[in-house]
Amino acid sequence: MAQTDNKRFFENLSGAGKAIAVLTSGGDAQGMNAAVRAVVRMGIYVGAKVYFVHEGYQGMVDGGDNIKEATWESVSSMLQMGGTVIGSARCKDFRMHEGRLKAAHNLVQRGITNLCVIGGDGSLTGANLFREEWSGLLAELVQQGLIDEEASQKYSALHIVGMVGSIDNDFCGTDMTIGTDSALHRIIEVVDAIMTTAQSHQRTFVLEVMGRHCGYLALVSALACGADWVLIPEMPPEDGWEEKMCQKLSAKRAGMKRLNIIIVAEGAIDRNNKPITSEHVKNLVVQRLGFDTRVTILGHVQRGGTPSAFDRILASRMGVEAVLALLETTANTPACVVSLCGNQSVRLPLMECVQMTQQVQKAMDEKRFEEAVQLRGRSFENNLKTYKLLAHRKPESELPQSNFNVAVLNVGAPAAGMNAAVRSAVRVGISEGHKMFAVSDGFEGFYKGQIKEIKWADVGGWTGQGGSLLGTKRTLPAKHIDKIAEQMRKYNINALLVIGGFETCDRIKQSASGTKHRVFIIETMGGYCGYLASVGGLAAGADAAYIFEEPFDIRDLQSNVEHLTEKMKTSIQRGLVLRNENSNENYTTDFIYQLYSEEGKGVFDCRKNVLGHMQQGGAPSPFDRNFGTKIAAKAMQWISKKLNESYRKGVGRVFANTEDSACLLGMRRRALVFQPVVQLRDETDFVHRIPKEQWWLKLRPLMKILAKYKTSYDISDSGQLEHVVLNRPKQSEAMAAI
Repeated sequence: MAQTDNKRFFENLSGAGKAIAVLTSGGDAQGMNAAVRAVVRMGIYVGAKVYFVHEGYQGMVDGGDNIKEATWESVSSMLQMGGTVIGSARCKDFRMHEGRLKAAHNLVQRGITNLCVIGGDGSLTGANLFREEWSGLLAELVQQGLIDEEASQKYSALHIVGMVGSIDNDFCGTDMTIGTDSALHRIIEVVDAIMTTAQSHQRTFVLEVMGRHCGYLALVSALACGADWVLIPEMPPEDGWEEKMCQKLSAKRAGMKRLNIIIVAEGAIDRNNKPITSEHVKNLVVQRLGFDTRVTILGHVQRGGTPSAFDRILASRMGVEAVLALLETTANTPACVVSLCGNQSVRLPLMECVQMTQQVQKAMDEKRFEEAVQLRGRSFENNLKTYKLLAHRKPESELPQSNFNVAVLNVGAPAAGMNAAVRSAVRVGISEGHKMFAVSDGFEGFYKGQIKEIKWADVGGWTGQGGSLLGTKRTLPAKHIDKIAEQMRKYNINALLVIGGFETCDRIKQSASGTKHRVFIIETMGGYCGYLASVGGLAAGADAAYIFEEPFDIRDLQSNVEHLTEKMKTSIQRGLVLRNENSNENYTTDFIYQLYSEEGKGVFDCRKNVLGHMQQGGAPSPFDRNFGTKIAAKAMQWISKKLNESYRKGVGRVFANTEDSACLLGMRRRALVFQPVVQLRDETDFVHRIPKEQWWLKLRPLMKILAKYKTSYDISDSGQLEHVVLNRPKQSEAMAAI
């Protein structure tokens, strides 16, 4: 890749002569190991020495074997492990000046002046205090004769970069913290399981989830499972909530629903800051309604298990970005945290984030709950608004009368999250006063007249269903446009919401981990788009991923085999190679399998697996449920706005004759953007059904770097220290995208 004037490449940054220490502190979170792995490998890659600090700040204070130099191989097979393999501990000693003095001495002895801290706001605040005291601590060490003046001058500045590891997503300044998505997976797995037994026995379940000071897990899991009621600390229920909740539960049962789900954050409070416990909620339901009610407290199961693909990718990106930030820092650079905004990595001043996080708690303590929600950020605020919109139906008398008919249909291949999007669109449309219609089997069903009105209750329980309950086919509308127009006239349809496409690697890696010197060749779906292979490769720690967007030849294949062979000879390694199904018509999965098998003889053996349609199956993830719900709600609100703008009262018709009356809604960099379909013509490769420019291609070098390949990495988007309040996009309410 040639360097150009408007791009910056990390090859210009050298870590030679630098020492970086990485530690995990506070509560553990799934994905911490992926972050540690990325810091270690990126640090070694740029020529720095990297050290593990075992047991968090306690290990830094105690020194000795708690601070060990890391090697490339020492983080192998770490990516898919939950918790933190280098340990974490609450440390009282580090809170004392004497403890921090010992820690400084231990770091200086090893020449460490760069610290990467993975933890929550308390851990990061402690790191910043350590940095501020650093020069004074060194002066004390000189005075006590523990280090000489030369060492004090040589190691005069301590550089700090933080990554937020917290399942609660309670840190201001980032869309998602490491561990949150995995915790949501654990919660939704439990909720989905409980729903079956609750339905069998007509029970009400009260689920308590973590979140002592932050209701993110409770709120998003309520959105993702369609819970009947949710209680969170940032927005306590209005006085009299008990009666309203019971009325809603009773109405659901009267509507033939056999179960109720109530989700309670462990820190839920009422308007007077008094705790609302799950047991209290259960007793209310039993006493007032007589429903058979059970309480399930999820507890630490939310911290356990393997990290999700999202958390592995997030942590890997953050780890690489943290090393880049340390390489670019100067004595005057404030301590920063690396975080995610939309699909971009950003750097923010650590203490600005900490102070805003503390302001949230202060606002709650002072009963300024609306302000607390706003301080949490646009993502949290939008989640709350969307939940209220979908969970609480307004009486018919309070609904606006729009006289518009809106149809919803699915097209293309089925995708997890489609049903959540349809449910959201239908309920938001009804709330806007529209009459909603469902079209079965995509455009084929449209021209055949498979159209019927769909009501609020009809989409109950759709959120967690996989596939497409409306049915979807790949039929394109062009051949049947006249018949479709006829059906639109028949049903007086004023607007269409089309949900669809352009018209599992982890378990295999775990299998390989149980075997020495084995390489798996995996074929993924995606048509001509290499996103699944590339991002799946980053999440699973693949050695190579072959895609259509990056042409390759026999020399590249041979180079990859040789590289893998060298790695296998030097240590116990397991290999993973991914191939997008249409990456090359000649270099098929069978060909690559046979090539690797032949060239790897005596060093490793091979297995192959074609994942096929299992990639489309199963229940949607919490991310897909939440993202589908929010993006469909936003789309329906946009449709309502456009219908009102285009309606001509004089003739009683909608005139949609401008470019922006047909738009695609998607994420661009940090924002959800409505882009006119007409404008997409110049940006789309219609032959291969992919965009001409793919943002995720910038992530591919990360996979190669972490697999020990020498490559170029464009860091043009990195390096700018932003501020928490400023530079936040108006539409950044979108949940972070992979």
